[in-house]
Amino acid sequence: MRKAIALVSLTVAIAAATNASAVTVTLACGTVGQELQLCKDGATRWAKKTGNIVKIFESPNLTNDRLGLYQQQLAAKSSDIDVYQLDVVWPGFLAQHFVDLKGKVPAAEVNAHFKGIIDANTVNGKLVAMPWFTDAGLLFYRTDLLKKYGFSAAPKTWTELALMASKVQAGEQKTNKSFAGYVWQGKNYEGLTCDAMEWLVSFGGGTIVDSTGKITINNAQAAKALDTAASWIKTISPAGVTTYGEEEARGIFQSGNAMFMRNWPYAWALGQGDDSKVKGKIGVAPLPSGGSRNAATLGGWQLGVSTYSKNQAAAIELVRYLSGPAEQKIRAIEGTYNPTIQALYKDKDILKANPFFGSLYSVFTSAVARPSGPTKGKYNQVSQAFSSTVSDVLNGKMKGQAAVAKLSTDLARIKGRGW
Repeated sequence: MRKAIALVSLTVAIAAATNASAVTVTLACGTVGQELQLCKDGATRWAKKTGNIVKIFESPNLTNDRLGLYQQQLAAKSSDIDVYQLDVVWPGFLAQHFVDLKGKVPAAEVNAHFKGIIDANTVNGKLVAMPWFTDAGLLFYRTDLLKKYGFSAAPKTWTELALMASKVQAGEQKTNKSFAGYVWQGKNYEGLTCDAMEWLVSFGGGTIVDSTGKITINNAQAAKALDTAASWIKTISPAGVTTYGEEEARGIFQSGNAMFMRNWPYAWALGQGDDSKVKGKIGVAPLPSGGSRNAATLGGWQLGVSTYSKNQAAAIELVRYLSGPAEQKIRAIEGTYNPTIQALYKDKDILKANPFFGSLYSVFTSAVARPSGPTKGKYNQVSQAFSSTVSDVLNGKMKGQAAVAKLSTDLARIKGRGW
């Protein structure tokens, strides 16, 4: 039996009488950090501009929970949600449920976005969704503590990070027992897949499955990457890190209880808020190298129109508006949501609000994609198998080499005769 979903109406200062042809569009918004408020604000601006009405559906925090709920709605061909917010790895296995936006969104608008992200949203020639914001994993650190403990720059390698985190943690724990050297996303969900992909690539351990669909996880560097991450737990990272998502890690860092944090760019704006204990004390750098390269997992969210929507024309207009340059600029300034429109990276207002957008531009443009392309409709199974295996290593149930060997076998079974 399909669960009913609770729709939260977004109040807009428009009387229905002002527009006899007004339609109601329901938009699914994320709820991480400032995401929900900014989503509501953008919807309000569109409603005022068009005279239409927007209802907001508040999605679950964790990506996996959000996907489960969306799949339930789509499988039932429900018209309850018109516009869905889609993770960059979802178009491949959700494409059949979404309107082809090619031809419905002018080519000039489409071409203003990063080509790689448009490609990620294109499945068998169908434009499944429009990019809304892009993401890449970053290293956040305390600039004041860096100086206090005699370091001149952020760590370039994972070895340096471990040494620095250990020194700062030991010093700070003399007066603050809850202080941690490094916090990140260790809970068994899609966020762990993102973190662990960065470890793999930075050590030269590949991308789980390569671009041709070949399973590549069973190698010594991948095993070393996982063992290295496991070594952080109960040394520079608290035991509880294996239960952390983005918000748990951010909460600890923002309350002044961590030296380093791996997170997405959204954490910057919140860290600079008036209620932040670390306001004005945050630095941002590329994630460290394991000896091969710096690696950041490509994240980001898109907006797609449900095939089952009864108001497709209005829903497409809402998607065009929210993914356009004016809204992307507001979201970049107010919430550190990375634009997908290339020209905005030269916008002075955006660079003033987010200085690292300019210096770390190459991190965003060279971010590593999860293997959703080659694994197509089976990506979700691949990711779950990967994050569960990584979780076993982090929790001491397996060592890296045994884990990658077992995972390789498990993935071969998932692949079967093909992806």
